[in-house]
Amino acid sequence: MDLTWSPTDIAFRDEVRAFLQDKLTPELQRAGRLMTSVYSDHEASLQWQAILHERGWAAPAWPLEHGGCDWSLTQHYIFSRESILAGAPALSPMGIRMVAHAIVAYGTQAQKDFFLPRILTGEVFFCQGYSEPESGSDLASLSMAAVSDEASGDLICTGSKIWTTHASEANWMFALVRTSRTGKKQQGITFVLIDMATPGIQIRPLVMTSGEEIQNQVFFDEVRVPKSNVIGQIDDGWTVAKYLLEFERGGGAHAPALQVMAAEVAAAAASQPGPAGGSLIDDPAFARKLADARIRTEVLEILEYRVLAALAGGGHPGSASSMLKVLGTELSQALTELAMEAAGPRGRAYQPHATSPGGPVAEFEPPADGYVTGEAWQAVAPLRYFNDRAGSIYAGSNEIQRNILAKAELGL
Repeated sequence: MDLTWSPTDIAFRDEVRAFLQDKLTPELQRAGRLMTSVYSDHEASLQWQAILHERGWAAPAWPLEHGGCDWSLTQHYIFSRESILAGAPALSPMGIRMVAHAIVAYGTQAQKDFFLPRILTGEVFFCQGYSEPESGSDLASLSMAAVSDEASGDLICTGSKIWTTHASEANWMFALVRTSRTGKKQQGITFVLIDMATPGIQIRPLVMTSGEEIQNQVFFDEVRVPKSNVIGQIDDGWTVAKYLLEFERGGGAHAPALQVMAAEVAAAAASQPGPAGGSLIDDPAFARKLADARIRTEVLEILEYRVLAALAGGGHPGSASSMLKVLGTELSQALTELAMEAAGPRGRAYQPHATSPGGPVAEFEPPADGYVTGEAWQAVAPLRYFNDRAGSIYAGSNEIQRNILAKAELGL
């Protein structure tokens, strides 16, 4: 594996850097730097998507005919890495990085023509309807019913979905519903697109420990969904779902974001007093934990390069997506713990007004003068800490990912 960039890659990197320097306003950078979870402020995210779309870079991984870029895999990695290092706000992954790929692979021409251009512009904004109150990591046990009405050609959906990110902002949902209860539990599942303006849908926000209302529970009371909104075949939605999970778990450049976080923790610790005098960064116990996290982050980057090299050679990430998911989320949790330690007593103050959260903050009235105890990073630290506890659960819990690795790599 050659870790050096080619002259073409270096020229592309410089082009991306120039674009980011020109287009990333201080407000957008603030939204990126002060994110409290994996989701940016909704308005900032859409604004940045519009800028990227104007350049033709909003969905570089899409096929060319649908608005993607003719980039090498290395260039995709460089673009992702440089965007993170520059502090660009994250785009919502639900539309561009997830359901769009299912529409391209399994959708009809009419579905492609309607949804793909509107996903690019942000006119169509998706949320994901997978988990249910009794179906989390064991997603195939889902029970939300979709009964066929032959007279109208609709599926009548009744049930609920939970942990639905940005359901209040989304105007469409991609969901898995139960259309048959015969055979194995993976059978009889259908992948559908649901217009969130359809009568019978009720959204209830879930207040997270950070105080943010990003997640929701969505209730469906005999909601009619045209069968023309089915992606793939009725009863074969599990095939589509498995295809999407690879886009949710693997790919992308996770290491650069963790490297930025580690550098921020190191800088913060250098300015904070240590337990035995001097600065916290000089404390052997803290320095050892930070060094361990930084070393593991470098290892993660090499593993990402290996996956990139495999893909460039026509290979498939396979179980590597599970490995990257485990390593990335657990490293992020370790770094948010160190950030809390560096923030000290000022990190205990609840100050979401000094951050750029990914959703509304419930029952919080900021001070009239906008006063912040300490610095902005100290206000961000606890919110990131609380939000990051979910990292090892979403997209398939890390326990499930380890089972996948044990089976695929060790034959257990």
